[in-house]
Amino acid sequence: MYTCVVVVKGKRCKSKAKLHGKLSSNTGIGKMTALDLARRGARVILACRSKRRAEAALESGSNEVVFMQLDLGSLKSVRSFAETFLKTESRLDLLINNAGIYMPGTTEDGLGMMFSVNHIGPFLLTNLLLDRMKECGPSRVVNVSSIGHNFGTIDFNCLSTHKELGVGNSATDVFNIYANSKLCNVLFTHELAKRLQGTNVTCYTLHPGAINSELFRNVSKVFMILMKPFLMFFFKDTVAGSQTTLHCALQEGLEPLSGCYFSNCTVRNLYAKARDNAVAKKLWEVSESLSGLSS
Repeated sequence: MYTCVVVVKGKRCKSKAKLHGKLSSNTGIGKMTALDLARRGARVILACRSKRRAEAALESGSNEVVFMQLDLGSLKSVRSFAETFLKTESRLDLLINNAGIYMPGTTEDGLGMMFSVNHIGPFLLTNLLLDRMKECGPSRVVNVSSIGHNFGTIDFNCLSTHKELGVGNSATDVFNIYANSKLCNVLFTHELAKRLQGTNVTCYTLHPGAINSELFRNVSKVFMILMKPFLMFFFKDTVAGSQTTLHCALQEGLEPLSGCYFSNCTVRNLYAKARDNAVAKKLWEVSESLSGLSS
């Protein structure tokens, strides 16, 4: 049997930056991104729910790769992590919010699972750590979104009623909620950039590419069987998939592009709904309320 494999490489992060003395705290960060940062000399805090999933990076041979437990589906866990981090680490130069799940459900706080893990958890964490980032600047926040945000909408009535970005458990419903959560990432970055003006902290959001990773580990086996040909022939591997994240985290001279959206290591235009000032501001206010920041 002959197999034809088409490798989708995409552009590479060209930065030669060394990060000795820099500290990168990463929520759910991809293994390859963490390993690259560690090789550059950064102290990398792997903030993950499961230590087992962090083991590969922890075994990289670097003493500067450290695991700290964090469950973005729990506001209590986010606050506990931030409190511990601020007590034990004196620096924070780079925060990469890379968490992403694709599954329905409700958290212990009564929030939609994807809404909480993909948006509210990173929103709360970023805000709790921002003062430390300002002290250590220049610093960067990188929010990993998805091209799926193009299919998203923000229904504030649904958020008010259900604390969720959509209702229903059909395949279409779940995809829509996921897309909505990814739109939240872009709008969050858009508003955050405005609030960071005049500081030495900048922020960026990105589509990492269609990656053959574990994002869909919670969906049905039938779905995965149907997806396998696409994963093999059209999706990037995790090394290629980490390049735009690394570009936003490390590339010199990106400061004027704070708030922008990147794909394939290149800044991209956004649809009007993803840069709507009024919607971004309202989402921020709702997120403050639901995360307990405004109480």
